[in-house]
Amino acid sequence: MAVEAGSVAMVFTFGTPMSYGIFRDPFSEAFGVSPLALSGVFAIMLFAHFIGSGLVGIFGSRYPARALLGGCALATAVLAPSLYVTNTLPVLALVFAVLGLALGTAFVVVASVVPRWFERRRGAATGLIFVGNGVGLFVLPPIWQGAFASVGVRQGFFLVLSASALAFALAATCCRRPHWAEHSRANVGDLLEWLTQLSTSRTFQLLFVGIAFSFAWYQLLAAYAVDLFAARGLTAAGASLAFGLIGGISIVSRIASGVVSDVVGARRAFLASLVCVTLGIVLLAVPVTPALALALVLAGLGLGGTATLYIPLLMEIYSPERDTAIVGVFNVAAGLSALVMPPLGTASIAYTDGFAVALTITLAVTVVGTAAVVAGTAASRSTGVGPATGRDR
Repeated sequence: MAVEAGSVAMVFTFGTPMSYGIFRDPFSEAFGVSPLALSGVFAIMLFAHFIGSGLVGIFGSRYPARALLGGCALATAVLAPSLYVTNTLPVLALVFAVLGLALGTAFVVVASVVPRWFERRRGAATGLIFVGNGVGLFVLPPIWQGAFASVGVRQGFFLVLSASALAFALAATCCRRPHWAEHSRANVGDLLEWLTQLSTSRTFQLLFVGIAFSFAWYQLLAAYAVDLFAARGLTAAGASLAFGLIGGISIVSRIASGVVSDVVGARRAFLASLVCVTLGIVLLAVPVTPALALALVLAGLGLGGTATLYIPLLMEIYSPERDTAIVGVFNVAAGLSALVMPPLGTASIAYTDGFAVALTITLAVTVVGTAAVVAGTAASRSTGVGPATGRDR
């Protein structure tokens, strides 16, 4: 039951934050705010989604998972009607900051706690949980676009967030750590000491950069993908659907990559996913329909693999006792890139001619991320970092 409830909750954890490219024009019209200013609001949301929830994961690892998920459900329910009383940019930024924190915390808790029920087939189990994440990336962009078009920004926001709150409430009733699993009892001082030791490790430094840049490509793409697809001749609804299709394709690869990782190892499967992403971005630069279709497939396959396998990858290197803390630390890495990528993606198409600069930047961060993960995992092997040794914990 925990897997099913966790998968349902996952539908809403990433689908909404990564739909910010669809939010831009409707919110600009509804609140009279420029698209560039709104990109700053969405950057704050992503910052809170990754970094804020990462900090909750680190310092909340000693608290029950059910309590954390219950808090996410309550916060989302309170925010659902908030746009009816929101009129200014600062308040709008606050709403999206709290929303990002709630969605990100739900992700961290589900992603780190539920896989601990599975000792042998952890990769496959994680893939099943992350199916919900892929479903969200597939269905929520067109759902948000349709809701704004049919009932308006405020009512659409209320309806989708109400559904999110119900999903988190369901997860809060079902998702908990298994009774046999070791549970961190570290206090704040212990955690700060652990973080200090962790930050001095070359393995951690390389993986921190690698994980950050492994997410950065999608954060960049989300800022301009709908505009890119529209420039290729798709309608607004078709462009939203094409962007969502990347998440839809990732549904299959989330399950498949988890199974593959149990056979060949999380490292090899994760790197293979990054190769798919790289090829997909290259093909996005080719202005013909077959190339676009293949690019969507490759990006979807790569997204599913990287989004799913980074957790088994980290659990192979670090002690699973610090489950939410480990996932939380590397959520901070993704959050640092999220603070920069939406404005960078928006500016790269607003102040340049076409999408060449945006695609070049997206390709560059993917290549850097791949190189950093290769170097980081190699360093972990050479220094003996891992759960068995206790180092880098």
